[in-house]
Amino acid sequence: MRAVGPDVTGVRPGQRVLASLEWGGYAELALASAARVHAIPDAMPFDHAAAFYVVYQTSYAALVRRAALQPNEWLLVHGAAGGVGLSAVQIGKALGARVIATAGTPAKLEIARQSGVDVLIDYAKEDWVERVKEVTGGEGADVVYDPVGGDVFDGSTKCIAFEGRILTIGFAGGRIPTLAINRVLLKNFSVVGLHWGFYQRRGSPLVQEWMDALLELYAAGRIRPVIYRAYPIREAAAALGALASRESYGKVVLVP
Repeated sequence: MRAVGPDVTGVRPGQRVLASLEWGGYAELALASAARVHAIPDAMPFDHAAAFYVVYQTSYAALVRRAALQPNEWLLVHGAAGGVGLSAVQIGKALGARVIATAGTPAKLEIARQSGVDVLIDYAKEDWVERVKEVTGGEGADVVYDPVGGDVFDGSTKCIAFEGRILTIGFAGGRIPTLAINRVLLKNFSVVGLHWGFYQRRGSPLVQEWMDALLELYAAGRIRPVIYRAYPIREAAAALGALASRESYGKVVLVP
């Protein structure tokens, strides 16, 4: 970090930091709000720091605050080989949950397996709704982590447990789903939204609490960013292409 404003006390010039920027992330120098800047622990390399922000905070806030995930509960993670998906898998395991992961290729399922998944489901080959019911003894998943939306959300309402919680994280599938409320009534389940950025914009003290908890998990080796590839910044277009084509898994990193 080059410099700080006169009232900034949390970080100091010369420290390694990570930050969430409104714009300017590809520049040699960028300006960030002090509330969005955090010191990087000595044991965390730059590539892990670059892959750490937003996805882990999103999954921690979703699973801990919004869904109140408990030890031994069944957690179903969709898109489990993506950046947010893998963070949810790792945090779910750290919280003591039993994790079911869905992905569309054997290679991506293997990436999820390496992060500690208990049950792997290839949605391209299996009826994942029936498989979830099978592995949970007919009860369904206690918590569903859904960054996909569309048909995935629809299917999740069919394999959610009594008093389960479906976390709506995003709509990577393209279609924003609608819900037949009678299903909510009949199974007493909840649909819970999570937009972590709004906590940050509102200046919630929870943001720093969550960051501290995540850094403790990282220091204990319980969570680790999974990096598909680090691209030199001159290849930024290729990095974005890897994301758009869905060939990547975990996080893609740009190196200045």
